[in-house]
Amino acid sequence: MDTMQLQEGIRDINLTYLMLAQQMIKEDKAAAIFRLGIGQDLVDVIAGLTPPQVIKMASSNMLLCRFRFDENLLLNMVTGYSKDRMMSQAHAAILMSAQPVEELA
Repeated sequence: MDTMQLQEGIRDINLTYLMLAQQMIKEDKAAAIFRLGIGQDLVDVIAGLTPPQVIKMASSNMLLCRFRFDENLLLNMVTGYSKDRMMSQAHAAILMSAQPVEELA
């Protein structure tokens, strides 16, 4: 994969992420805060972005979203395919809800 393809992929992911985030915030702000793992201030910024601003942010050469499963336990709960998969995912959601949201400075 060359640099141009990598940048296009990042742009596509960023654009999809921002559009999804805005839709989630519009539908249910509290759920969006939990699911996105971001704070109220950042939610307000994302909600207020105009389409040109979304496109400009998406064009960054850095991913705007990040991998939230820093703990092996949570990762295994979400990816495990046991017979109690729904219970594992619910348990993971409960554990993640106890973690503080990330604030970007």
